[in-house]
Amino acid sequence: MKKLRAILLVAVVGIITVGLAACGQSSSKKSNSSERQTLNLSTTAPLDTIDVSKSTGYGQTGNTFESFYRLGKNGQPTAGLAQSAKKSKDGKTWTFTLRNAKWSNGDKITAQDFVYSWRRTLNPKTKSTYAYLFSGIKNADKVNAGKLPPSSVGIKATDDKTVVVQLEKPIAYFKVLMAYPLFGPQSQKAVQKYGKKYGTKSQYMVYSGPFKIEGWNGTGNKWQFVKNNQYWDKSVVKLKKINYTVVASPTTGLELYQQGKLDLTPLSNQQIKNYKRNKEFKQYPYSLVSFLEYNFKDESKTKQKVMSNRNIRTAISLTVDRKQLTKKVLGDGSATPTGFVASKLASDPKTGVDFAKQQAVPNTVDHNEKLAKQYWEKGLKQVGVKKVSLSILASSDDPTTSPVTQYLKAQLEKVLPGFDLNIRNVPGQVATQDALKGDFDIYLSGWGADFNDPISFLQIPESGTAYNYGKYRNATYDKLINRAQNQDANNTDKRWDDLVQAAKLFNKDQGMTPLYQQVTSYLQKSSLKGVIHNTAGTQWSYKYAYMK
Repeated sequence: MKKLRAILLVAVVGIITVGLAACGQSSSKKSNSSERQTLNLSTTAPLDTIDVSKSTGYGQTGNTFESFYRLGKNGQPTAGLAQSAKKSKDGKTWTFTLRNAKWSNGDKITAQDFVYSWRRTLNPKTKSTYAYLFSGIKNADKVNAGKLPPSSVGIKATDDKTVVVQLEKPIAYFKVLMAYPLFGPQSQKAVQKYGKKYGTKSQYMVYSGPFKIEGWNGTGNKWQFVKNNQYWDKSVVKLKKINYTVVASPTTGLELYQQGKLDLTPLSNQQIKNYKRNKEFKQYPYSLVSFLEYNFKDESKTKQKVMSNRNIRTAISLTVDRKQLTKKVLGDGSATPTGFVASKLASDPKTGVDFAKQQAVPNTVDHNEKLAKQYWEKGLKQVGVKKVSLSILASSDDPTTSPVTQYLKAQLEKVLPGFDLNIRNVPGQVATQDALKGDFDIYLSGWGADFNDPISFLQIPESGTAYNYGKYRNATYDKLINRAQNQDANNTDKRWDDLVQAAKLFNKDQGMTPLYQQVTSYLQKSSLKGVIHNTAGTQWSYKYAYMK
């Protein structure tokens, strides 16, 4: 994957009001109990699309669309539309055998539905924002670039139940990737039937997951997920309905929670301070890390020298008190990172140790002002300057931006003699455009993993990748990532070691400086059970949700 896409976490919250039917109840009571199997979710933004190929995220729709697998607990792939799968010895051919499954309209889901879906997504006319995730599948990049026809993609249906996928090289995280709804089937029959209406309203769509969507018109602030009675595993789905309502303010969410209209609601910084000792307080981590990107190709030659000096970058990192930043400035439960890759994203396949622990390098993200000043003075001498004036670019759309940039300015200017930091908070779209153009000194950026593997983070600093805004370049780092993705791709232990070495090198180099990892805090009723939350990819799964 060479093309990367930054994502913003949209907090999705929910409640369940459930009545469990007891033996011997009358039919009316059973009916009432069934009706109460309703999950009411609040979301901070409207659902933008339900077209699998065009989606910009699957936090919600992962419950209505399913691929060969789905994500279970701890980000592990579990049973989906594939009944079984075989991988060739060289790791480049995967053969999936589908189970007997149906679309929400009763039509059979076939192998050809997967072939059609992949070709549609990769067709450049579709303009899929997530097409980069297909990179590594035979001819996927060339098809998406318009250099080959969609029929050239390395996927074929040998019969109604068999899907064969050809890879250009082994992809160690391929099974996890196949749990992404993006790789699931789409009904060509439905696309052709609805034409331009396809995916514009909930009724112009068929669904393969535990739920189907109703009442969504493309613009509204309310819609429902209803149990899909055609779903292959419908017997384990206890919920009858999920109601979604846009709730923009945590204050409103808390009021609804206190009124008994919500059983789960996200908390603001101030609310966390008031409720963190409450028995219903709960935190959900997400693999989104906020970090500083340095412009190694700054238009100013002097600034370019400053940014290219590792001692100066290390001094900036050591000046930041991440505990103070997360606990006092943010106060939202965010965690302090050990390096560039998020915690609880992936574990060593041999030892089970979190990659985040293995990537740690002493004196890189620690708070040590004395050592920071030493690095700073050494760096200034190497560059040949006594004072440094830089600007920090950030998105004003994010409510955490102002307190974070204000903290950085105060802290860096206090600790590092001769440092002047100017704040440039602009609308998110402008910030992204300026970052793409290289019009910044330091950029307050962030990344959330698309799947549970360190490479989701570690591809960003590679030379030439789209989200390496600052044009960081390290030949040794590139070699390690290349080796992990190619030569060692089919050797789990060697590949893991390559990635650990690369992460340590990057963390020691402070090519980008991690600040904090996002954790969202909630109030949640203790009776709410069965919700699966993952740190990457399709974060929320309500397939097994219920109230005890």
